[in-house]
Amino acid sequence: MVLLIVFAALSTLIAGTLFSLRYLAAGRFLRRLRIATVAFDVLALGWFVVSAMRFHRIGGPSAVARAIVIVFVAQLFLMAFLLIAALVRGAWRHMMAVPADAGRRRMLARCAVYPALAAGVGLYGGLVESKATVDRFFTIPVDGLAAEDAVMIAQISDVHLGNFFSPADLETLLTRIAGHDKKPDLLAVTGDLFDDEEMNPEAVRVLGAHASDFPDGIWYVLGNHEHFRGAPKILSMLKATQVHVLVNAAERVAGRALWIAGTDYPMDRPHFAQQKRAYAEKALGAVPKGVPAVLLAHHPEFIDDAAKRNIALTLTGHTHGSQFGLFGMPLFPVFKYTRGMVRIGGSYGYVHTGNGSWFPFRFGCPPEIAYFALVPKDA
Repeated sequence: MVLLIVFAALSTLIAGTLFSLRYLAAGRFLRRLRIATVAFDVLALGWFVVSAMRFHRIGGPSAVARAIVIVFVAQLFLMAFLLIAALVRGAWRHMMAVPADAGRRRMLARCAVYPALAAGVGLYGGLVESKATVDRFFTIPVDGLAAEDAVMIAQISDVHLGNFFSPADLETLLTRIAGHDKKPDLLAVTGDLFDDEEMNPEAVRVLGAHASDFPDGIWYVLGNHEHFRGAPKILSMLKATQVHVLVNAAERVAGRALWIAGTDYPMDRPHFAQQKRAYAEKALGAVPKGVPAVLLAHHPEFIDDAAKRNIALTLTGHTHGSQFGLFGMPLFPVFKYTRGMVRIGGSYGYVHTGNGSWFPFRFGCPPEIAYFALVPKDA
């Protein structure tokens, strides 16, 4: 079913692009343009889909992969710009009763603007915004939290080590967070960090080396991509570090009346709901009743499980915020919770937009570092 949906979506996009090109060119040039577009789409998308299905990421040299993504996304924006322009022009002609001009009916005015604008968007999203990490700050009132237990938590998620995010990049990211003037006490890593078997050992070393930068340590939970890359081996390597690893478990933060719980990622897709519920019950069941707690989980639907137990804050990722946004809202909200803050009663949940990606493009949805100041509810 998933493959059919993907195939239908890609076919629609290609067909839409081929149709929209009629507003950009005509005659022999239009035919050549359409042939070139189909050839590129079939080869690029075929390679992308095969890589994603086999390796759960884009393979090949990073520069080539990034260039293909930029060209493909620019093509999609070109289609959107042309179709919108054609609709606007058609509506204007209808309202103004402007007679049709057979000589210009297939060409939009100043048609060179549309490819230039689409190319600009592609280059911006592939080379600029995908690397432009932003800081976001939130204050979370926590019932039962004493003033002396107020804590600043930083969160990263979905780093996706690989072609587009190296261990050196991870080093830079962790150094930035540790040196921030907000002075985070604790770093939460909500999955999909380790996504390249060759890079994973070095990434474990980097993560472990920074554990002492945070007074309350680094706390980590698994994502689905860790399972793709051999979760048992990753967990074994992390045991040699001071990183707090939570797999359907909970621990008290040393010196504070605050607990951190963490879940594994439910990999049994046919029984996702049941497995998710079981993982949440096991992790949150280890938290004493009535104490302030934070849940770390990769999938955002754990926010619902935590809210049922009045957990103060749930930090999640997985969705990348859809990687395309407009005015702070996801353009493709395919998840129940796709981006940003969720409030259910007195419980808060956050869906992180991610720090990296195996699809190197972002528009209106930059990578982020999220900071959460947990304060007493009556403060």
